[in-house]
Amino acid sequence: MQDTLKQALDNVALSSEEYFLIVSRLGREPNEVELGVLGTLWSEHCAYKHSRPLLKLLPTTGKGVLTRTGEENAGAVDIGDGLCLIMKIESHNHPSAVEPFQGAATGVGGIVRDIFALGGRPIALLNSLYFGPLAESHNRYLFDGVVRGIASYGNCLGIPNVGGGVFFSSSYSDNPLINVMCVGIANAGSITRSRGKASDVLILAGSATGRDGIYGASGLASRTFESEAEMRSTVQVGDPFMEKILMEACLKLVELGLVSGIQDLGAGGISTALAESASRSECGVMIDISRMRKREESMSPYEVLLSESQERMLLLVPPRNEEKVKSVFQDFGIPASSVGFLTSDSKFRVKEGEKVVAEVPVELLVNPPTYELKTRKKIAPERIDFLPDISPPEVEEVFMRVLSSPNLASRKWVFTQYDHQVGVNTVVPPGSDASCLRIKGGDKAIALTCDGNGRYCHLDPYVGGMMAVAEACRNLACVGAKAIAATDCLNLGNPEREEIYYQLKSVIRGIGRACRVLDIPVVSGNVSLYNEMKGRAIYPTPVVGVVGVARIKSICTPHFKSEGDQVYLLGKEKEGIDGSEYLELRWGKVGGKVSIDMGTEKKLCRLLLLLIRRGIIKSAHDVSEGGLVCTLAECCILGGIGFEGKWDIQSRIDSYLFGESPSRAVVSLSPDKTFELERMAQTYNIPLKRLGEVKGNRFILPFIDLPLARLSSSWYGGLEKALSAS
Repeated sequence: MQDTLKQALDNVALSSEEYFLIVSRLGREPNEVELGVLGTLWSEHCAYKHSRPLLKLLPTTGKGVLTRTGEENAGAVDIGDGLCLIMKIESHNHPSAVEPFQGAATGVGGIVRDIFALGGRPIALLNSLYFGPLAESHNRYLFDGVVRGIASYGNCLGIPNVGGGVFFSSSYSDNPLINVMCVGIANAGSITRSRGKASDVLILAGSATGRDGIYGASGLASRTFESEAEMRSTVQVGDPFMEKILMEACLKLVELGLVSGIQDLGAGGISTALAESASRSECGVMIDISRMRKREESMSPYEVLLSESQERMLLLVPPRNEEKVKSVFQDFGIPASSVGFLTSDSKFRVKEGEKVVAEVPVELLVNPPTYELKTRKKIAPERIDFLPDISPPEVEEVFMRVLSSPNLASRKWVFTQYDHQVGVNTVVPPGSDASCLRIKGGDKAIALTCDGNGRYCHLDPYVGGMMAVAEACRNLACVGAKAIAATDCLNLGNPEREEIYYQLKSVIRGIGRACRVLDIPVVSGNVSLYNEMKGRAIYPTPVVGVVGVARIKSICTPHFKSEGDQVYLLGKEKEGIDGSEYLELRWGKVGGKVSIDMGTEKKLCRLLLLLIRRGIIKSAHDVSEGGLVCTLAECCILGGIGFEGKWDIQSRIDSYLFGESPSRAVVSLSPDKTFELERMAQTYNIPLKRLGEVKGNRFILPFIDLPLARLSSSWYGGLEKALSAS
């Protein structure tokens, strides 16, 4: 193959086999512009070449689902009273590894555009962040930059950032994961689709087109790299103030009923937006790029079409409304230009003035090849059954290390940089199992959370996928909300490697299995592959965002409320430190075997909902990272009140205190309600054990007797202490 062609294919991440398939389908060789557009639309990031066949394993339909997964910018689900929630989660991993502030900021901007493209008012942001150990200065730099980027962009937009998670592991040292979720609200009957009709005018509104982000989809997010230097030129720069007025203008146009459809310009820029909108409309498209506003002189057609400049929206407008739409944009001070129209000939045609610079069938652009590969299961996880138990004198010291570790310590340093009260609808702020926002005009609230644990998936990607869904739904149940829909972001390494493809397939199977058992449709999502550097992949890390509906008057929180309240464990006492924070912190190992019984998980969630709605329990907190001892400690710290529990441990001490087996929750209640709790737990066949009593200002468990003030200081200060390490 000629060196120039090889370089051109490498730029757009196309294989030689794919190139010759294009030539065969097109009946000729594509020109440079056409090759760039095809490379973008056929990239892993846009085409999901390795994941699309597997995503069919997920349940995507169900009660109240208003959109078809993959056919719109985001997913929508009916919540009654004429309203619907619009939700999606996406990644901005590779850009954030290079420019953490702008990478994270533009990640927020992109996911917000996905929501208001459907006519939804964005009402909440969440994020799930993964970094290498904070002992390394570069990881501290990435962490600080990402948090500031998310805060800056979200706060400027006036959208509360209400939850998420942060996880640290050497697996993410070269590849941080920045997953951002947005939820919006809209009238259920007036969702705007990204499609129109032949002769609809194409209006491009927002920022001018520059050279930033070129090769973002086809290069940065669709192949592996050996160094950061290869990626740097592809990072975009955001303007949140432009996005704010662009959002308000688009929502105004939806309210006035002036547009047929809206499509945001994200990965692949205008080339992807045009091709996807034309395909969904069953039309062709003609665009004149000379009509587009440009930030830089002498931009080539190739650069214009592949630019991923931020804060741009494509609107599909009936000809009779063209001037009205432009007038609305003018009122908001937003530049808007008519750049083309939908056609009836199914061609993707690009002109620069009178010159045609690209002309290919829309069908060719949106129908890339997909791949189903052989899989190879990795070697079995490291055995841990030979490790000695913790001795009683060691328990307090190890407990304090685990409680104050960056993976367990309070995230207050993070979420206090976000404005989580803007809009004054936040009922339960960050720091609980799930956050809650009121729906004005009634007693209804929505609950939101996102969860994922790469360690579990590293040990068993199928079980880990199930556990991500289960924990998210358990978190919602602990605040009194019934889960109604999910969105997922699948972060993995190079899918062309058999062991990574095995992880991808297994993770999706696990998520699908859990969602079917819990009756939750996956209404939207994102796949982020090639998260590896120098052949070293991240842990397979699926992040699952779930929304639910609750009643404001019965929302539950995790902290203990009153002295004398009784504390119980709901769920089976299971042995095992497999995949736990304790195991890695004390022994430096990630090993063992994780497991979950989805039938038990479903019963536990139902029981928690009933206990909360009937007012039987005062608090609920799921047992997860850090195990039972850290769950109890958090309930005390958040409530500012102590706990006394004295019982015999019949199994291994470390397993009982620090094991992270799922399907468990700690609840508290007044003594006069214990009979009802016992009766209902028996009805649902959920094991129940009394742990102790809310009492005093000390934290007392077997082998632990510490002042609550010491726990509080360590937990609240753990993350900042790690950040200040030199």
